[in-house]
Amino acid sequence: MSAPKWEYLTTPLMIHTTQAILNNWGSDGWELVQVVTGPEGGLVAYFKRPLTDV
Repeated sequence: MSAPKWEYLTTPLMIHTTQAILNNWGSDGWELVQVVTGPEGGLVAYFKRPLTDV
């Protein structure tokens, strides 16, 4: 059995629309991995989901 393969996504988060952004990506199968402060001070969300075309 091989290890799963992942694809990754990063996207900025706007404080006033955080829930909508997270729900939108989640409904497309993306799992939130981490939220960090970006290089310019805003929040950046990191997502992953299994690759389907392996």
